[in-house]
Amino acid sequence: MEAMPDNNAAATTKKPAPPPPASYGAKDITVLEGLDPVRKRPGMYIGSTGPSGLHHLVWELVDNSVDEAMAGYCTRIDVTLLADGGCQVADDGRGIPVDPHPQYKNKSAAEIALTMLHAGAKFGGGGYKVSGGLHGVGVSVVNALSARLVLEIDRDGKRHRMEFAKGGKPQGKLEVVGSSPRGRTGTTVAFWPDPTVFEETDFRGQTILERLQMMAFLNKGLEIRFRDQRSGHEQEVTFRYAGGIVDFARHLNSSKEALFKKVAYYEVAEHDQEVEIALQWNTGFYEGIHSFANGIATIEGGMHEEGFKKALTNVVNRYARAKGLVKEKDDNLLGEDIREGLTAIIAVRLRDPQFEGQTKAKLGNVSTRSLVERATNEKLGEWLEEHPTEARQIVNKAIQAARARSAARQARDLVRRKSALEGAGMPGKLADCSSKDPRESELFIVEGDSAGGPAIQARDPATQAILPIRGKILNVERARVDKMLKNAEIQALIGAIGAGLGEEFDAAKIRYHKVIILTDADVDGAHIRTLLLTFFFRQMQAMVNLGHVYVAQPPLFSTLVGKEKVYLKDDGAKAAFLVEHPNHKGDFDRMKGLGEMDWQELKTTTIDPSRRTLLQITVEEAAIADEVMSILMGEDVEMRKHFISTNANDVRFLDI
Repeated sequence: MEAMPDNNAAATTKKPAPPPPASYGAKDITVLEGLDPVRKRPGMYIGSTGPSGLHHLVWELVDNSVDEAMAGYCTRIDVTLLADGGCQVADDGRGIPVDPHPQYKNKSAAEIALTMLHAGAKFGGGGYKVSGGLHGVGVSVVNALSARLVLEIDRDGKRHRMEFAKGGKPQGKLEVVGSSPRGRTGTTVAFWPDPTVFEETDFRGQTILERLQMMAFLNKGLEIRFRDQRSGHEQEVTFRYAGGIVDFARHLNSSKEALFKKVAYYEVAEHDQEVEIALQWNTGFYEGIHSFANGIATIEGGMHEEGFKKALTNVVNRYARAKGLVKEKDDNLLGEDIREGLTAIIAVRLRDPQFEGQTKAKLGNVSTRSLVERATNEKLGEWLEEHPTEARQIVNKAIQAARARSAARQARDLVRRKSALEGAGMPGKLADCSSKDPRESELFIVEGDSAGGPAIQARDPATQAILPIRGKILNVERARVDKMLKNAEIQALIGAIGAGLGEEFDAAKIRYHKVIILTDADVDGAHIRTLLLTFFFRQMQAMVNLGHVYVAQPPLFSTLVGKEKVYLKDDGAKAAFLVEHPNHKGDFDRMKGLGEMDWQELKTTTIDPSRRTLLQITVEEAAIADEVMSILMGEDVEMRKHFISTNANDVRFLDI
């Protein structure tokens, strides 16, 4: 604390001398060269060092090969998970150039592409008309984060090879090792992820399969082969879709009931951009608009989606009035009415895509909005005229949706009036936290009223709120909003989170930045968890997109090691424990339900931030998540059984 002057003293007390300045000169400025920045901050380039970041390495290589396909030079991509834990991506494109680079004459263009950031053929406009990837940093980032990488290039009748050690260090120059088989051209990259960078290095076959299938849908006629050579995981799958995004729309609707069999499709190209759109309605209540720009999923939409939605609303209303399906005195159908049950794929390709943010989640090109709007106004209008039966079904479904919207508005008003009468507007059974800062506040949605008591005792009342819910909430996959809003548990959820619902949801009003689903570690608990996740994905998707939804992981088992109680999350953790403690003699009494745990146990295992484990729910590919929700919560029992049996061994990837 600074000394204050003493008016009675003969002299003013002096401040203590400041410490000598620390050295700060040119030598203190660190310059990261080559691939060092990637090693230093991997999350900046691949998002995370968890499973999503690990798989991002595969996506970067596949995207490069897809760029060759979009340019018209590649017809086949092979992705192989090697028996020793590596991954190999091969294509039959032109092959990375092998001649000396004009600026770096002692290095080949291939070496530059793999060892320098922002070096690639996607900047000058000559190499690619359109491209995705990370704008030239993709393959170099993969190299930087690998323990080893082997590059092979078939070009001009010769096979060239170059190997890189940990961190992308060249192990010699690019050299010719033989002739290309049967005049083959293309690039093959095999890499082994660096275990000192990643939390785990085991690839998940299903995750890769889903992504590859989507890329095959988006690139009509492109053949993509997947091969898993790992012991116990062996499989081979080939994707090739002659119908492209038409097949994609049919695939996404296969887990639903299509309103009609036909898929509306149109494409338009002009100057340096083109668009193709496929639409098919189903009998469900949710829209699934999935947009892509140069093969990149634009999960936050953008100009292409804006143009499509505006034109779709205009086209359907114009048709409905022209045919007398909507009377002159009636209001126009709203966009949300028309889009109820719609599955649409919007794929644009353009020379210079402008993405908002590093994640490429939103497209900002205004000219693309204009193109999509004009194409939809003209081509979809023609399609409706040529298919009157289907057009009438679309309009009739939209009219029913408008009536349901009116009923839902009345239900919302009723909920609001009820909340106002109750005072603060919070559900009565919510034990709220005292903090009003959403960034530090957590809401635990707890299964069963009996579990609410121990959870309230176990929480930190300053930052942790508890909302008990009774039984299984309504399956919102099979219910319109008007029915949903009559459900007491859903009303409580909406009131507690405080940001509205569906089209009216306002992320700025979210009261908690961690909403944690806490259910029993059994089959019923898993079902309730899935119902809640479906509700968040369908009605509060911004919560999921912003990373605010979590699943608590209460342990399934406990045992004693000496006098210390050890908690084990699941059967896998129990098996791992027995491997580490082969002579363990203690029993494993399966943990009780949440309502039967004492509050100290619940706090230690599940609620205390310093000791708990949370699973964050993320949706990286909205189209895949849409399909998963429809399968798990829809009417088709056989599809649900197949999905569960296929994914049962990968519970560590529960985050959809």
